[in-house]
Amino acid sequence: MRHPAVLTRAKTLAVPPHTRPAACYTPPTPDQRVAAMIAYLRSLVLAHPASHERGHAVFVDANSVWIGDAPCGIGSMSTLTVSLRALLGEALRVDARGLILAHSHPSGHCRPSGCDIAATRRLSDIACTLEIALIDHLIFTTDAVYSMRAGGML
Repeated sequence: MRHPAVLTRAKTLAVPPHTRPAACYTPPTPDQRVAAMIAYLRSLVLAHPASHERGHAVFVDANSVWIGDAPCGIGSMSTLTVSLRALLGEALRVDARGLILAHSHPSGHCRPSGCDIAATRRLSDIACTLEIALIDHLIFTTDAVYSMRAGGML
C-alpha cells in the first residue's frame, strides 16, 4: 500500500524547479530530499506483509531527479530474489541514468548479508555497462536504514 502523503512529498521534492510555479517554490535542501526519499521507500518496503523481504527501486535522470519507481519483488523471511533483467529493463524503459535499490530485512538485522553484497556488486557492474549508476542500495528494518554506499560497499 502506498502512502499518498509520503509519495506526494517525495515526488514534489524531486520535481525540477522549472516545472513548478515560481511564486510557491522553495528549493528543498539536499537533506530534505534524502529524508523524503527514505520515508517513501520505507513506507513501501516495510508494507504488509512485513514478515517478508520486499524490494523497490527508484529511477532518476542525469540530474538525480525522480522519473519513476517500481517494486522488484516480495521474498521470504530471509531472502529476496530480484530479476536484474526486469529491473534494468524498466530502468532502460524510463531512460534512467541512476537507480536506488531498497529492500527490507524483517529479521531486524540492518547489515547486508553476503548475498546482498554479491548481488549489489553484480547489479552495479551490469548497470554501469548500461550507463546507469547504482546510486545506493538501502536496507530497511523497522528501526533503522543501512546505506551500502555509506558503508563503503559501492
